[in-house]
Amino acid sequence: MDSCSDMKFSFIIPTLNEEKLLPSLLNQLNDAALRSRYNIEIIISDGGSTDNTIACSCDAADYITVNHDRSTENIASGRNRGAVSATGDILIFINADVLIPDPSVFLEKICSRFEDESLAALGCFVETFPEETIWKDRIFHFWNNHYFYFVNKLGVGMSRGECQIVRRDYFDKAGGYREHLYAGEDFDLYKRLNKYGKTTLCRDLIVYESPRRFRKFGYLNVVASWTKNGLYLIFKDRSLSKSWEEVR
Repeated sequence: MDSCSDMKFSFIIPTLNEEKLLPSLLNQLNDAALRSRYNIEIIISDGGSTDNTIACSCDAADYITVNHDRSTENIASGRNRGAVSATGDILIFINADVLIPDPSVFLEKICSRFEDESLAALGCFVETFPEETIWKDRIFHFWNNHYFYFVNKLGVGMSRGECQIVRRDYFDKAGGYREHLYAGEDFDLYKRLNKYGKTTLCRDLIVYESPRRFRKFGYLNVVASWTKNGLYLIFKDRSLSKSWEEVR
């Protein structure tokens, strides 16, 4: 594969009661010009939404899969279920509360990167929705993005789960996301992918996320939770969290 014309992209979006923010992302991906230029499919992997998430997905999604048993659902299982339905060479796992500044440029950059056949996965720099950004967001995301960037340079795979871009064959080799992990599943996948191929964080691939979790819990609490779950994963091969609280 040496150009976008040779690649098929599967956008896999895990959802749970995302009627407020999901339509904005779907509008970006279901753009007629984008669809005509790139070979993309949109997959919704729903965890049993009780709002209008499914209804607002029907016009844009190529495939919708739903798990109505909430007791067996977490974001890792949702992503894996979406991947089973995907037919693309490149799997783009993207959260429902994320936006892409320019999807066409975004895909072109992905194509260019994946000309390297040894590349297993890409990660993105993550920033807050520009219209909602405050000074705390700028400080945190500058630090966090560059920390992840340099950790990848040191040969330790790491990427935030807001947007993870994985070559399909490497995803299958790694066995996908491990579903017993209720947190840290994103870090764990890239750490395992690094055994099969290269992972990197791209400073010129940027996505915007909703700051809703940081606004509710605060940056210190969120980072503390990430750190505890990361340590549990490293030393006990499991996450500390037994669930991931829904913030809507």
